[in-house]
Amino acid sequence: MAAAEFNKERHIKYFLRCLKTLLPYQYTSGDSGRILLSFFVIAGLDLLGALESRTTAQERQGYINWLYHCQHPSGGFRGFTGTNFGDEKRSLDNEAWDPATLPSTFLALETLLILGDDLSRVKRAECLEWLRKLQRKNGSFGETLGVADEIEGGNDLRFCYCAAGIRYLLRGPHKRDMQDVKDIDVLKLIYFIQSCQAYEGGLAESPFCEAHAGHTYCGIGALSFLKRAGETEEDIGILSLQSDQFNSLLKWLVSRQTTELEEPEESDEEEQPSSEPPDSSTGPILDISNGVSSLPDLVPPNAEALAWAGFSGRCNKLADTCYCFWVTGALDIVERIALVGSSSLRRYLLEKTQHVIGGFGKTVGETPDIYHAYLGMVSLALINEPGLEAADATLCAAARLSQRLEALPWWQARR
Repeated sequence: MAAAEFNKERHIKYFLRCLKTLLPYQYTSGDSGRILLSFFVIAGLDLLGALESRTTAQERQGYINWLYHCQHPSGGFRGFTGTNFGDEKRSLDNEAWDPATLPSTFLALETLLILGDDLSRVKRAECLEWLRKLQRKNGSFGETLGVADEIEGGNDLRFCYCAAGIRYLLRGPHKRDMQDVKDIDVLKLIYFIQSCQAYEGGLAESPFCEAHAGHTYCGIGALSFLKRAGETEEDIGILSLQSDQFNSLLKWLVSRQTTELEEPEESDEEEQPSSEPPDSSTGPILDISNGVSSLPDLVPPNAEALAWAGFSGRCNKLADTCYCFWVTGALDIVERIALVGSSSLRRYLLEKTQHVIGGFGKTVGETPDIYHAYLGMVSLALINEPGLEAADATLCAAARLSQRLEALPWWQARR
């Protein structure tokens, strides 16, 4: 059987089609978060090295202008322009219906940088003031501000990641020009993130919940942003290489690689109920020895099955394209991606979820979508797939985004 190949040209055509033509009707429900869709498409073309060669300067400037139309006058970015009342009709009574959100703001900033913008039109001070208002007393962040600046939205690590990313992009490592803008409570944020580590080793959406690969990436990514911005490793125990928390995290992440790719086929034979009545003399106590002996044998996977191995998001779940990034991204941030079975991961993505028209599906045999298409490519980039640009796992984008950041005025060290 011929080795699978990354079909670069088909992926370029897939993302161009998503950028320049109408999306399928299934995306309608995501219209209010159009900035998220624009990030995946534009960042996807950039990761393929095709953004500048397959779009014109005029088109890219148009995308930049549209993103700035999504900027909120009080700071941050809204998900799309549909809620913009305009300056004349905006009031204190209706502004809660046109909110900026953390995910839209973070991804808008990254998309602007990918398109070559210098962020000179971004309301930096207003955005950082708005960001601080979103932090809760326990250190976590909400998604948006409602009536009377009440924090609304989730209470999980997704928004912690976005908040730390916005702070990193707009303050920079030298924190120039924004000394008069009060910062978020960094130590409380670190404490909240570390409190989300479950007994299993991974991070959950909030304390005392089940570990989840997506939230684990978001927590580790947020800590990476804080570390890059100058916070010391002594404040971040879970990233300390000799700590029990770090080793537990690694074990859980590596254990997410799985050969369970599809649901087993259901048998045509119906189970016959037992004709013997249950023994009521023992009450609710089960016969443990008989119960154990009746369990099915778990046959170890053979060599052929081990050829394909994706990643699941939680224990006892099937492999999924997006979790291939959430796990490899987290491992790359902590410099342990070598622990991944990269050959079997590559074959899973290229032979099982890569689609003939380009893009990647969620699981085996599914049609592609923008979200999984992009994250599948980033995961491949992290294991050095030919045809893709190098990726920065923390930024979830091509590594050259860091070079564009360093060219921003507030990123320059004082001389």
